[in-house]
Amino acid sequence: MGTPTIFVRTTGCNLRCSFCDTTYAYTRGKELTIPQILKKVKDFPYTMVCITGGEPLLQKQLPTLVDRLVQHHYTILLETNGSLDIRPYTKKTSVIISLDIKCPSSRMHQNMNFDNIPLLKKTDQLKFIINNKHDYEYAKGILVQYRPCCAVFFQPVWGTNPKRLAAWILHDGLPVRLGVQLQKIIWGAKRGV
Repeated sequence: MGTPTIFVRTTGCNLRCSFCDTTYAYTRGKELTIPQILKKVKDFPYTMVCITGGEPLLQKQLPTLVDRLVQHHYTILLETNGSLDIRPYTKKTSVIISLDIKCPSSRMHQNMNFDNIPLLKKTDQLKFIINNKHDYEYAKGILVQYRPCCAVFFQPVWGTNPKRLAAWILHDGLPVRLGVQLQKIIWGAKRGV
């Protein structure tokens, strides 16, 4: 959060979270070749590229895209919904994995691949989108069970009060970071910013 980043958003997702804020990414998109994507990325003066979705791990050309971006000295933040195997990307030092674990209010929590958590590196991040106290307790339980080695973010569902989540975190003394969608605070809930 707060680092100038180039976003590459993929189309298609295998989940349908109740609070998804990118439903347009389920089916709408423009097909680009890897050289076309690289050309667009090079238009920006930044070195951080976030590949997000939809679900990027569904893209057959993702390994090639990641390798090409790394060859061009970009650092990759690979955002994944937590349901698919992340092993092909765990050994790449220029790839930071941002792994979501869906909580019960998403109605997708049964689809999580918990085998991914022990694969995370210290430089990766684990993220929980929290809608209510039940989600919060669920996320706490996963932290106790898996003890991830990386940074953990608890992020309120957009439109819910982050003060409530902050109070729960502080009360329990959890070693997590409170995340917010900074781009929405700055520019509003719109695309292309």
